[in-house]
Order: sequence, then C-alpha cells, then structure tokens
Amino acid sequence: MRNICLLGATGSIGQSALDIIDRHPDRFRISALSAYSQVDKLLELCARHRPQYACIAQETLLPELTAGLRKVGLGTEAVAGFPALEQLAADAGSDTVIAAIVGAAGVASTLSAIRAGKRVLLANKESVVLAGRILMDLVRESGAELFPVDSEHNAIYQCLPKDGDGRGVRRLILTASGGPFLGRTRSELRHITPEQACKHPKWSMGRKISVDSATLMNKGLEVIEAHHLFNTPVKRIEVLVHPQSIVHSLVDYHDGSVLAQMGNPDMRTAIAYGLSHPERIDSGVPALDLRAIGSLQFEAPDTATFPCLDLAFQAAERAGNAPAVLNAANETAVELFLQGSLPFLAIPEIIERTMDSIAWEPDGDLDVLLASDARARVEATRIAAAKRIDP
Repeated sequence: MRNICLLGATGSIGQSALDIIDRHPDRFRISALSAYSQVDKLLELCARHRPQYACIAQETLLPELTAGLRKVGLGTEAVAGFPALEQLAADAGSDTVIAAIVGAAGVASTLSAIRAGKRVLLANKESVVLAGRILMDLVRESGAELFPVDSEHNAIYQCLPKDGDGRGVRRLILTASGGPFLGRTRSELRHITPEQACKHPKWSMGRKISVDSATLMNKGLEVIEAHHLFNTPVKRIEVLVHPQSIVHSLVDYHDGSVLAQMGNPDMRTAIAYGLSHPERIDSGVPALDLRAIGSLQFEAPDTATFPCLDLAFQAAERAGNAPAVLNAANETAVELFLQGSLPFLAIPEIIERTMDSIAWEPDGDLDVLLASDARARVEATRIAAAKRIDP
C-alpha cells in the first residue's frame, strides 16, 4: 500500500492522479491533499479520501477549511501556507509525493519531498527549470525515486537504457503537439484571446500550461528539464512537432535504432507508470488504435512565429540563473496575458527583454536562483507595462 501526498489536488494532474487512485483502493491511500485556494473542492476530496492532512496554500482561508472539516465530522487536520506544504512533502506519513503545484510556487515543496527520500512524481516542471542541478544533486544524495509525469519525459525515461548511464544514446527527441495555433502566421496571432490560447486540440490542461503550449514555451521548458533529468547536453536534445500527440518522445541510438513510447494523449498513463513502477496497472486510458488514427505527421517547429522555444534553448545553453529568469519572466507575461492586459505576441518579447536585463550569475544555491526569479518578475512587470492593452 502506497501512502500518497498529493500537492495540487484540484488541478488537472491532481484530478488525473485521483482517478487512478480511485481505481486501485487496494494499492493506494491518500495521506495528504493540498490546494491553493479552492476550499470547497478540497473539502469534497477530503470527504472522499479522508486524508490525515489537508493544506490550503492561501493562509487566510485556513479558518474556512477548518470549519468545513469540522462541519462534516472529519478528523483531517487542516494546515495552511507554503511552509506547511514543505512539511507535508517531507512527512513520514507518506512514501510517495505527487508534486503537481503549478509554477515556481511548487519548487520548495518538491525539493522537500526529494530531500526526504520519497518517491516523487514530478509534474512541477519549474522545479527542474529553476533549480535542476540542485534538484538532481538532492536525488542522488537522498536516494529519492524521481518519476517525471510530463508525457514527454516519461516517454524518454521508458526508452532509455535501464542501467541509467546513457551509453549509446545519440539524441533525445521531444515531440510537441504544436498547440492550438499550429500553422498560423504571426499576423494571424495579433488578436488572440486567452480563451483561444487555452483551447488545446489534444490535451486537457490548466490555463497557464495551455498558454505555454500555445507559445511553444512549454516545450522549451521541457528541453531544460530533459537536459537535467537525463544528464544530456542541450545540443543533443531536439524538438519535433507531432500534431497527433501519439508518439510522446523518442530516443535515438548510435546504432540507428530509435525507440519511441506511444499512447493516447492522456496524462493518466505517465502518472500510473510512476505510481506503480516497476509494475503496470490499469490507468483508465483506452487502448491505442493506430488503424483509427491512420497516419502520423512530424515537422520542424516554426521558431520564427513561436520564438519562445529558441529563447528556452538559449537559457539552457547559458545555464546559471538564465533558466530561472526565463521561467519567471514567462510566468509573469502569461499571467498578464490571461488577465487580458498583455497581447499574446508580446509574451516572447517580454521574456527576451527580461533575459537581456538581468545579469547572469552562476546557480550557486537556491537562494541565488530565487533572488534572480524575484528580480526577473519585477523587471518583466516593468517592461510589460508599456505593452499593456485595455482589458
């Protein structure tokens, strides 16, 4: 029986994880659940799973959560705030942590779980983008098991040699759906709305990651992740647009073999793999029917129209605090776009100008990176002020 701490329970990854857990009550038990601000939804999940702890990140909502748990007679202990999330991630009551908090807000709790030597299902890509070297050093020191939940990295994990040394590997090839605007020109993207950007053709995801997919920044962040997770030079990582999202990624070997992991576009496959490894369990994902799909297409990414991917490659090559600055500027620009106060096409411009404005520093420790993150958010906000539009 695995005891699971699910951080980010109300998001799309959290909901997919809970669906798998519900299918296997003999294998998995929820010990802790967290949400950022959705108290009612968190209370519903607590009533269903009866965890030992429930955490609301927004501290002002703790009284509401406490009262709600008391009202339904649950013995679940209510806690609040990001320090509480870190404590839950390291708590001995769980052996598995699903790190599904979006953005830099999830970094500290992810590192806390790894430091405690847990099995960590990593859905918080910003942890690796912001602090990849630190994170991987902690994995080696603590003996934690790290399973990437991004379908692309999960695919690469499955296709790499099991001895872990990467011998014989020539390239890692990450596939990208191309997002909702594949094939569009820059002139056709001038008046894109948040609603249009969040309508992904294949995946059901949260709003921030949906916008990242639309700009191709999501794939750029995944390049930086793959560099750290698989100890692979950036120059040996490539991106291939694959609109059907059936081939989730590929590993190219020196002998001419190319191994690919395939499946329907559903996050439950990767989550189930991480929860049950080395076994394979039913995830609820339908069997893949290649006859019904008919054909699979692949093409090079259009970085002229979607420059965020090139910006991410540049940050990965610079290393140091550059990925942290990239990520912070992107989070800031995407948030402004979703608020309706920044044009879609301004997102990469804000990121590039912020990267040019923040001095490069080595990634000495987490405090250095977090300071760069904070400076980049201030700078991106300042630069964006001149690009804002009326909501």
